[in-house]
Order: sequence, then C-alpha cells, then structure tokens
Amino acid sequence: MTYWINTVSRDHVARGVAGGFTQANHGKPHMLRKMVRGDWIIFYSPRTTFPDGPPLQAFTAIGQVSDDEPYQAEVAPDFRPWRRAMDFQACEEAPIRPLIDHLDFVEDKKRWGYRFRFGVFAIDQHDFEVIRSAMSPP
Repeated sequence: MTYWINTVSRDHVARGVAGGFTQANHGKPHMLRKMVRGDWIIFYSPRTTFPDGPPLQAFTAIGQVSDDEPYQAEVAPDFRPWRRAMDFQACEEAPIRPLIDHLDFVEDKKRWGYRFRFGVFAIDQHDFEVIRSAMSPP
C-alpha cells in the first residue's frame, strides 16, 4: 500500500468527491497508473478554485483507490481525462501550516510548498497519519 498526496484546487476536489473519482496532473494517466486498489490519497488544495481562486493551503479530502486500472472519462469532445475510482472518507479540512513541523516530507520548513508543485507524490505512513489525524471529525 502506498500513501499519496494529490494537489488539486478545492473546487476540483469537490467534483471528485461528488463523483467518486480522482484525476491527477490535469487528467494525465502517468501517476494514476502507479496507484493500486487500496492506496490512500490525501488531497491538498493550495487554492479554493482553479486556476486563480483565493489561497486555501489546506488538506481537503481523503480517500482510497477502489478500482484496478485508470479509466478515461469524456468531459468534452476535446478533453478525455484519466481517472481512478475512489471511496472517500468523512473528514474535515485541515490547514497545513500547523502541521508543517510534523511532516517529514517537508524537508525545508521555510519552503514547505515546493513538494506540492509536482502534483502527485508519495508520502510515508507517519505523514499520512499526521494528516489523517488532523482531518478526523471530532
């Protein structure tokens, strides 16, 4: 099992939660093909809306991959993004700033946002648990 972060604006995360899917890197399949059924994904939203919404800087959803292969969806005739089916968990948004000092994947605490520029990346179980705990409903 692998734990992932997927960097996605909050409005796009909400669409995925409502539809039971995730996309990555603007609909490209590469990172989605690395995921397997049962992998966990935590969604980090730098902004409320794509592309220029107000800054948010929070973890906004958490879920588990529930299919065996990526699939293509037809959103428009010229846009067929790759997706993975997801089972999303009940959670609350969690701002990242209080967690930065506790996250091992943030190597440079002053430049903590650097890792999120890659869109999707793997994290270890410790970091997953830190974030999941912060997102757990009371």
